[in-house]
Amino acid sequence: MDHRATPEEIQRVVDTISDMGYGAKPMPGRQRTAIGLVGNDGRVESARLAGLPGVRELIKVSQPYKQVSREWRDEDTLVDIGNGVVIGGREVVVIAGPCAVEGREQILDIAARVRDAGASALRGGAFKPRTSPYSFQGLGPKGLELLAEAREETGLAVVTEAVEPEGVALVAEYADVIQIGARNMQNYPLLKRAGRSGRPVLLKRGMSATITELLLAAEYLLSEGNPHVILCERGVRSFDTRTRNLLDLTAIPLVKSLTHLPVIADPSHGTGVRDKVTPMARAAVAVGADGLIIEVHPNPPEALSDGAQSLYPEQFERLIRQCGPIAEAIDRSLARLPETVGSAGHF
Repeated sequence: MDHRATPEEIQRVVDTISDMGYGAKPMPGRQRTAIGLVGNDGRVESARLAGLPGVRELIKVSQPYKQVSREWRDEDTLVDIGNGVVIGGREVVVIAGPCAVEGREQILDIAARVRDAGASALRGGAFKPRTSPYSFQGLGPKGLELLAEAREETGLAVVTEAVEPEGVALVAEYADVIQIGARNMQNYPLLKRAGRSGRPVLLKRGMSATITELLLAAEYLLSEGNPHVILCERGVRSFDTRTRNLLDLTAIPLVKSLTHLPVIADPSHGTGVRDKVTPMARAAVAVGADGLIIEVHPNPPEALSDGAQSLYPEQFERLIRQCGPIAEAIDRSLARLPETVGSAGHF
């Protein structure tokens, strides 16, 4: 729409699209409003829309993913994760914590330590989809309760995974951000349910997924009415076994050129090797990642899950110190919890 378009002119376009049998999604921007047309079957009478008052331009979205595309929305999406911290803006947000919640003392201890070091959100799995059925599967609902307690103590937003559609509502009750893991990137019933959850969603790239497949998975979330989606590059399978995965850093600037959604990096899963996590975190910030998700454990050799890639708290502190100047070199900064969040997590 033209930047001078009135609310009445915008509403008339919305009504006209509805009369044509399609869905209309107004997207107010800083300078002008765009209106997305959903359900295009290739027979849209463009002249009927182009002639309406206030319409400036009709733009055809050429990508197979629509609402995710920058052709649909050019302005970057900002995702508020619930504690005054926003992912997708100038600040680089760090999410940190153990792979799995193992007990109350463990999660409260590590939450306080990563917060003091500079994290803005706490990661920790209550439900763990493991390759082996004999591996630790998580504490389930008890783990969610402990994450909520850690949030109250520290003010950190909680990021945790939902592994099945039936469990999304329970996870949404406790989490600030619902994570969809790499193994579930194309679990479409789970994506649809998470898209209706009312919570921001962190979507990880599948282990062998192309970038187009990642963006189409995100389209499922947006098509269900959830615009608050964070994409995560966490490494893809490679022929080399020296690291757990190949962390595809090229994907970060590429995906950011294709979509308005924020993109973060997971160097923990991306390498699977503790001493490679910090250098790849530095590199991810340098190429423009909007955030990092890092596994940190008070005693990695005794971790019940992914101890080999988990940092000691002291190593995490060093990672934060090193990534800060890199962010500043590209006119960004590491996010910090708002000062209104006290030591007990109260606003």
